[in-house]
Amino acid sequence: MTEMSHQCLLVTIVMFISTEALSVSTEICGKDLLVGTSCIIKLTTRNNEKPPEIKWVHDTRSGHILRWKGGTIREISEGVSMEEDGSLRFSSVSLKDTGKYTFNAFNAGGAEIGRGEVEIKVYEKAPKPAVKIICTKDGNARLICDIGKREDLTLSWYKEDKMIQNEKKPQVFLSSTQVQENKPYSCEAHNPVSNDKSESVTVPCFEKHISKNKFVIWISIVLFCLVFILLFLFIPTLHGSCAARCGRQKLPENDMHE
Repeated sequence: MTEMSHQCLLVTIVMFISTEALSVSTEICGKDLLVGTSCIIKLTTRNNEKPPEIKWVHDTRSGHILRWKGGTIREISEGVSMEEDGSLRFSSVSLKDTGKYTFNAFNAGGAEIGRGEVEIKVYEKAPKPAVKIICTKDGNARLICDIGKREDLTLSWYKEDKMIQNEKKPQVFLSSTQVQENKPYSCEAHNPVSNDKSESVTVPCFEKHISKNKFVIWISIVLFCLVFILLFLFIPTLHGSCAARCGRQKLPENDMHE
């Protein structure tokens, strides 16, 4: 390989390392975090002293998640690392990282020079919900915002673009009058770090109710017509039969007069 090739390779490697270094997040962890976020919980000390001993503890795990002493990391949990100033870095937070983090910093003599506590809560991304429609016999409707088995989300209902309900209940009830307005409805699932909205739907319950009523009316008309036809055909037969019987009954009386 020529000297020029060596130089090009070296420049490429340096650029790659620089890019990777710049891509590392320096974001300070907020209280609410989305799964996969990279961030730092800052360590602070008295007079900004650099401590020779640091202990980080997570309230849901036993022992230290990170312990540094004498220039060496003595204990460390998966998914975390220590910054040069002793701050705690998360490479990619997950649900198990939710909780309180406490740090203690000590000087060479063992005296505490820093103490702090930070609480974080990690959330999964809100899914895209779907609206399910259940029609009742009287033309009313029940709309259900389907988000699977997620229980950590708040649901908002919208009529057109106006919010009509904002709580954890997954359903909303519509009267037949509201159904007849034929307005679009949608629901949105959200938590403190993400949100997603369903497609808008119109509620067809009124048309179904009308169609069912029309069907009942047509059936009633058909049955009435059949009964009328049967009566129309059957009554003359009844009349003739009755007349014949009546004539036979009167015949002997006439014979007696003769």
